[in-house]
Amino acid sequence: MENKTKLLMTLAISIFLVACKSTPMKEVAVVEDKSTTAMTTTDDSSDVVGAVIDGSGGDSNMNELNDPNNILSQRNIYFDFDSDAIRAEFRPNIEAHAKYLQSHSNAKVTLQGNADERGTREYNLSLGQRRSVAVKTALNLLGVSDSQIETISYGEENANPACADDACYQNDRRVEIVYPNE
Repeated sequence: MENKTKLLMTLAISIFLVACKSTPMKEVAVVEDKSTTAMTTTDDSSDVVGAVIDGSGGDSNMNELNDPNNILSQRNIYFDFDSDAIRAEFRPNIEAHAKYLQSHSNAKVTLQGNADERGTREYNLSLGQRRSVAVKTALNLLGVSDSQIETISYGEENANPACADDACYQNDRRVEIVYPNE
């Protein structure tokens, strides 16, 4: 009986992990562009200023992505506790990465969802996935193709084990924007 229970638990965990795998969404023939309403704020701080997206301001795409003076070098989108809602302060970052991906159709990005160590391992995997999908959805609304985006959740695996307060946990609640082969 104990072996059957272990087998069932192993099977259940395997199914859960497979369900967390990212798969591209099907292309939709007609999509209404709501990006201006979905990604705007009441002030002018959401405008993307200084983002070089055509390569004319740098020697290569790598310089453009790694230039500390360019918004594209900011790769972490932070979230509130137990939330997958994108905070307004990170909208310019997402808009800049969307413009970059649109102007570089061969570029691909991996969105790595993370959570702090509070909560169960399974819950944190799910929360990390919801966070990465939230950023993917925002990029999609801004015109980035599904074929350019992959999502993955690390849950609490990359969390700082020494955290003891919310200021520290805040750094674990994020989506990292990673450009492969960078």
